[in-house]
Amino acid sequence: MTSTDLRPTPTRTPPVTLASRLAALRGSAIRDLLTLTARDDVLSLAGGLPAADLMPRERIAAAADRALRSPAAVQYSETAGLAHLREVVAAHESGRTGRPVAPGEVVVTSGSQQALDLLARALLDPGDPVAVEDPVYVGALQVLQAAGAAVHPLPLDAEGMRVDLLAERLAAGFRPRLVHTVSSFHNPRGVTMSQERRRALAGLAERYGFLVVEDDPYGLLSFDGAPPRPLAAHGEHVVRLGSASKVLAPSLRVGWLVAPPVLAAAVERLKQSTDLCGSSLTQMITAELLADEPWFAAHVAGVRRENRGRAAALTAAVDAEFGSAVTRSTPTGGMFCWLEFADGTDTAALLPHALEHGVGYVPGNAFAVDGGTGLRSAARLCFATYPPDLLTEAVRRLARASRRRDS
Repeated sequence: MTSTDLRPTPTRTPPVTLASRLAALRGSAIRDLLTLTARDDVLSLAGGLPAADLMPRERIAAAADRALRSPAAVQYSETAGLAHLREVVAAHESGRTGRPVAPGEVVVTSGSQQALDLLARALLDPGDPVAVEDPVYVGALQVLQAAGAAVHPLPLDAEGMRVDLLAERLAAGFRPRLVHTVSSFHNPRGVTMSQERRRALAGLAERYGFLVVEDDPYGLLSFDGAPPRPLAAHGEHVVRLGSASKVLAPSLRVGWLVAPPVLAAAVERLKQSTDLCGSSLTQMITAELLADEPWFAAHVAGVRRENRGRAAALTAAVDAEFGSAVTRSTPTGGMFCWLEFADGTDTAALLPHALEHGVGYVPGNAFAVDGGTGLRSAARLCFATYPPDLLTEAVRRLARASRRRDS
């Protein structure tokens, strides 16, 4: 054997052929943007990040300490979620919807995003028609594209989804398998579907036999008065998605799905092939905090109060810095304010200048169902992450970037 025989064989990258379902799957501009806005010198209004200073870290730590006294906290758990947490979520959802929810209708997931993915996998075959709001929650669009669904956009106005247009399409023969909506404090538009439209949508679902997926991570974050009455209160053809991320802490990674038992069982079977089960520890923590109803109600009331002040600070700064150059939404809850530049400013082109001035946001086109230019002059701003003084400064930076680019 010669010395040359001992040389290592050069490695080659093996051929990789990706599944066809990835061809239509659009990446999340928001996730990509978070990398750019992670710099210490950037005030990011881009991510939908709840404020770390409002998360109940001490109470979470105490609950974690109590949970860790049980061996079950570090063990595998049931695929559908810890029995106690499912009972707590069922009681929580019963109170929200005004109808009895059984623990067997609840599947606990790793955030509500996993719930949506599992639901799509359980219900959709490639080519199945699905209706969504436009602008759309990007996470929902990704899930539906990955499932190979044919996505049909429905516009929004100040009262939420144009249910009247859906009714016209249904009358003309459109038959969706699902209709997805962020009905309360919409992401990204910030609007809330009126109760009249909720009743109409629930009625259409029953008449035409489709399911409505009510994605509701923000419903408890109403600034004034009671949270909006959920769609599920108006009919039985509604699957609800909920989450602890916006009201407790994202890192708990606890979400849930409430669905008819046959669908909940199908989702549970799919979840077995995905992660076997969620974190026993964070589920035990979440169960304790949600079950302590007086504490939880006081905590959420404090978050709502603080977010109301933050939204007021951001919108006041927008009015002061931009005046009639933009139109904006008036947040009544949730986490987002929607801007539109009157002169047609391309917010994607403006973004690099904004980052140079130390502020980030999400351009409107990131939320366009067709990925086109219909929302090119719009932007989504999150007001929940920072206190009022930093929100005011962030808007000032955005205004300076806009003026500098126009000069």
